[in-house]
Amino acid sequence: MDSILRPPIGFAHRGARAHAPENTLEAFRLGLKLGATGLESDVWLTADGVAVLDHDGKVRRKGIDRVTRADLPGHVPTLAELFEACGSDYELSLDMKDPAAAGPTIEAARAAGFDLRRLWLCHHDWEQVAQWRELAADVRLVDSTRRTRMKEGPERRAATLAEAGIDAVNMHHSDWSGGLTTLFHRFEILAFAWDAQHERVLTGVLRMGVDAVYSDWVDRMMEALQQTYR
Repeated sequence: MDSILRPPIGFAHRGARAHAPENTLEAFRLGLKLGATGLESDVWLTADGVAVLDHDGKVRRKGIDRVTRADLPGHVPTLAELFEACGSDYELSLDMKDPAAAGPTIEAARAAGFDLRRLWLCHHDWEQVAQWRELAADVRLVDSTRRTRMKEGPERRAATLAEAGIDAVNMHHSDWSGGLTTLFHRFEILAFAWDAQHERVLTGVLRMGVDAVYSDWVDRMMEALQQTYR
């Protein structure tokens, strides 16, 4: 099966999570050093409106939305600090844990001179995602879902996403098949696969024609990409 993006994007999940503390600048820098062509993280807004990168969204048993940036632990970076530390020569996939973070995220990317065509905003509610097109015409939009959540069926979902201007669908690697990638590609929707940790999984989904993989193990991911797309 052929991917639309050749080669596919290799996203370092929460940075090089298998090699360094997740969602830290150290992990993000290391992910790029190991060859990742993309970085992934989750975005939350602090009480004072700063976009920060963290998975659980809690510090000292409080939600990040109840804490100011100044009160966050030092290891939790802001999105602006990510751009300052890592530059802009990579794809960036961000899960909008707080949908209100979409605007500040785009603003931070623009302020850093980051190409919005390389910024992928993800959320599990595709209707919410579609609304973000009004914020920036060239930002990339991603429906993060599971095959079982497509009650209308994958073909109807693909058609709906295409009509709504959404660029990609992101599902667990176990949800994908060669036929399913072909179906979404027919509607010009990119196919992203997350939680691809082992060599056989990485190689399998890449051969199905997915356009991006997410992995904690950047070294394994890059080796699989190189072997598949020599």
